[in-house]
Amino acid sequence: MDATVSTCFRHPEVETPVHCARCRRPVCPDCVREAADGPRCVECSAEDEGAAQRQPGTAFGGGGLPVAVVTYALIGLNLLFFLGELVRPEILDQFGMLGAGMRGPDGEHYVHQDPVPPGFTAEGVVAGEWYRLLTGAFLHLSPTEGLFGILHIGLNMFSLWNIGRVVELQLGRVRYLALYLLSALGSSVLVLLLAPDTDTVGASGAIFGLGAACYVVGRRLGAPREAVNRMLGGLLVWMLVSAGFASWQGHLGGLLTGALVAAAFAWAPRARRLPVQGAACAIVLLVLLVLAAVKVSSLTGSGAA
Repeated sequence: MDATVSTCFRHPEVETPVHCARCRRPVCPDCVREAADGPRCVECSAEDEGAAQRQPGTAFGGGGLPVAVVTYALIGLNLLFFLGELVRPEILDQFGMLGAGMRGPDGEHYVHQDPVPPGFTAEGVVAGEWYRLLTGAFLHLSPTEGLFGILHIGLNMFSLWNIGRVVELQLGRVRYLALYLLSALGSSVLVLLLAPDTDTVGASGAIFGLGAACYVVGRRLGAPREAVNRMLGGLLVWMLVSAGFASWQGHLGGLLTGALVAAAFAWAPRARRLPVQGAACAIVLLVLLVLAAVKVSSLTGSGAA
C-alpha cells in the first residue's frame, strides 16, 4: 500500500481521500457522516448531535427550562395549605409566623413576658418552634375571613404566577427555589427582630423577594431601565400602601433578602459561578439564623449574665 495515501482512522486497511471537516482525520465511506459544513467522522458527528440535544442554560448557570415547574408547585403548595385551613383552622395558630407569645390557661393568646407567668406557656419561635420561620410563608388568612381571606391568597398567588415564572426561567429551578425560600426566611426574621409579638402569615414576603430579584436580574441583563424601575417602584408603593393592614416588616425583609441573593447570583464570576453562588446562599442563611438566635436569646433572657 502506498504510504502517501490516507487510510481511515477506524479502518486502516481502507484508503480514502475524505477527511473530517472538524478533526481532519481521514474517514472511509462507512465512517463518514454528512453535515451542513462538510463531512464528519462518527465521533465528531455524535458530539454535534449531543450538543444539539442539550438544552441551553440560563444566563446565571441554571439549566434552560421550557416550563416554570417550581412556580406552579409553590402555588399548588400554598393552595393545599389554604384548603387545610378549612379542615383544621388551628393550623394558623400552630404554624403561622410568631416570634414570641403566650397561651394562657383559658386557651387564649397573650403578649409574651419573660419570665412566663405560672399557668401560661410560651409559644412561637421563643418556644423552640423554629419551623414557623418558614411555614408561615405558606399560610394565608383563613377562608372564614370572607372576601378579605380570599383576596389575600388570590392576590399573592396571582403575583407569584406573574413574577415567579419570569424569575424561574431566568435563574433555573434550583437557584429560584433557593431565592424563594431565603426570601421567605428573611421576611420572617425581620418580623422576629422588629415585631416579635405579631402573628403573620402569607407568601408576600417571598414574593417581594422575587420582585427584587426581577429588578436585579433585569438590570444585569440590560433590560429597559424604565420597565424594571417601574416594577420596583410599584413594589415599594404597595409596601407603603399595605403597611396599614399587612406586615411591612415581612415585606421589607423579603425584599432585602431577595435583592441580596439575586445580586450574588447575577454577579458571580463565570469561572467560579457555582461555588460563589452556593457560598452566598450559605452565608445569607447563616446570617439570618444567627440574627434570629440572638433575638430569641434576648427575648428569653437566656443571654443575660
